[in-house]
Amino acid sequence: MEVKWLDIPSIKDPRGNLAVLENSKLPFKPKRVYYLFDVPSGSERGGHAHKNLLQLIIPLSGSFELVLKDGQKQKSVTLHNPTKGVLIPTMVWRELRNFSAGSVCLVLASEEYEEEDYIRDWNEFISATSQP
Repeated sequence: MEVKWLDIPSIKDPRGNLAVLENSKLPFKPKRVYYLFDVPSGSERGGHAHKNLLQLIIPLSGSFELVLKDGQKQKSVTLHNPTKGVLIPTMVWRELRNFSAGSVCLVLASEEYEEEDYIRDWNEFISATSQP
């Protein structure tokens, strides 16, 4: 499984850097934006897959580990650069862990929240990915 990185354009300035996300340059038009923060040490987030939703995950501050599983392969990456995001396609299990103190994880989603789009059970996910 290949991790799909997205470079986020940034403007460097002595007064502070500016990163820019524009709909026309994203792989999808976000319909929902949310962020994780104040994640307690040792906690994990995610632990699910989406049937139809795409996500772009960006580390705004600090670092965290992103584990991606497609039912056969697993890939783990550490996100720590706010100008690099990871695009998560449909039907990929994701887990977020090892959050550093003060980390903030921004998520852009291709769809609004819909509980029916989630697969929250690992065995159900494996069954769904093994069907032709």
